[in-house]
Amino acid sequence: MKNEAPEQGKVGQEEKKIEKGEKREAMEAEEVAEKKVEEKKEKSEKKERTMKLSLPPEELMGSGHLACQGCGATLAMRYVLKALGQKTALCIPACCWSVIDGPFPYSSLEVPIFHCAFETAASSAAGLKAGLEMVGDTETTVVAWAGDGGTFDIGIQALSGAAERNDDILYICYDNEAYMNTGIQRSSATPYGAWTTTTPVKHFKNRPKKDIDAIMAAHRIPYQATASIGYPEDLYKKAKKAKEVKGTRFIHIYAPCPTGWKARPEDTVKLARMVVQNCIFPLYEVEFGEKYTINIRPKEKKPIDDYLRLQGRFHHLTEEHIRLIQEEVDRNWERLLRRAGIQ
Repeated sequence: MKNEAPEQGKVGQEEKKIEKGEKREAMEAEEVAEKKVEEKKEKSEKKERTMKLSLPPEELMGSGHLACQGCGATLAMRYVLKALGQKTALCIPACCWSVIDGPFPYSSLEVPIFHCAFETAASSAAGLKAGLEMVGDTETTVVAWAGDGGTFDIGIQALSGAAERNDDILYICYDNEAYMNTGIQRSSATPYGAWTTTTPVKHFKNRPKKDIDAIMAAHRIPYQATASIGYPEDLYKKAKKAKEVKGTRFIHIYAPCPTGWKARPEDTVKLARMVVQNCIFPLYEVEFGEKYTINIRPKEKKPIDDYLRLQGRFHHLTEEHIRLIQEEVDRNWERLLRRAGIQ
């Protein structure tokens, strides 16, 4: 019994040493963790100090709008208003944006909006501009903001008339390639092979997309451009440039619709970039119908397969259909290069 006491004392001392070691290790680990947090914080603060925004931080479009998740049309509006600023008035016909804006008397936009009939975006904008000038307002930019249905089809006569008169308006078409607001019906902007509710799988659209940009170029307007929500800086620059031009200006914006395209909302920007890289929707400017400038020329033109696979509206297409679409894309790209004097 006498010999057991010293042994127990030794054990106790060992346990205390272990306990102290564990505490020391815990404290050291805690210090390391705190140091990492501080370093991360310092890096974050340094990044905040050095980060430069490519677009103005001011927003003229707020939350609370009624768009679907992943809507490309909302991004189009957001970027354009950053470029045009507060002194802007919108004429919006029947389209997705006549709903997205919000129920009367509320609005998600901080600029005036005049809701007009489906076919009258251009003529309403021309009238509004004339009225503003009559009361001495020459600074406000009047914008006709319409979808592809209200531009390619129902509103083309008003647009053509305004362009022929060279009315001082900016006409912007956000193109989601169908009548999305009324149930995903085919428009003349719907591409070959696409499913819509009026062109089901067994009877998909068998005609090519109308070349609205060539039609506008034929009017010899001072400025027109194509843009994509996947390239916001390019869109911003073009809207800013159009603001300073007098006469009719036309910007055609590619704006994916996840709902109508049977695509994932998180793929909206990806699709909007792919379509430029595979040259289905090239980005360029035209001045007075003659001077073509290609803004983004892919170093390596991508095939269209991956782009089509991301959209359920094209899942029924065969390899032969895809080949025909690719050939059409290649022909259109070669034609654009010739117009721009590159080939």
